[in-house]
Amino acid sequence: MERYTATAIALHWLIAVAILLQLGSGLWMGGALKDPATQAFAYDVFQWHKALGLSVLVLSLFRLIWRVTHRPPALPPAMPMLERRLAHLGHWALYALMIAIPLSGWVMVSTSKFGLPTSWFGLFEWPHLPVPKDMRTSANDGSHEAHWLMAYAMIGLLIAHISAALRHHFLLHDTVLWRMLPVVKRKESA
Repeated sequence: MERYTATAIALHWLIAVAILLQLGSGLWMGGALKDPATQAFAYDVFQWHKALGLSVLVLSLFRLIWRVTHRPPALPPAMPMLERRLAHLGHWALYALMIAIPLSGWVMVSTSKFGLPTSWFGLFEWPHLPVPKDMRTSANDGSHEAHWLMAYAMIGLLIAHISAALRHHFLLHDTVLWRMLPVVKRKESA
């Protein structure tokens, strides 16, 4: 069975866990920042959310470079052409969102009227993007709206991606899921 490289597998799962944490914390923060009982903790989570988002951006750029320079395993030969095209389209849409969502967040915090610094997990300060003053309000509004819309698009794509992987494993009984699982050996049928 042909598998993804160890680097591709590690990046896939690191980014996957980070994205799930990002989506969960992002959905929670919306209300928590407005509630006096959770506001202080929500500001701490917001700093962590920004740092993890920037990590997703860097890891996703590295993953994209790795993907372009390292051929992935072939899809099962019995897979219909429409499914192949949808799988490729879905993967490239995930890459686009894995990069665009953190970028929109970076624009959002760079143009915020509060001007709060972004600390990367307390190790160093991540710089803001140089957005001209006369464009900051519109850039902040647009990036905020785009950030939320793309996050919901990511949720939809993740549901489709996970559903497709589970379909391959439990209904089609092929190796699509196995080739991305870390440290798992599959018994080959005789």
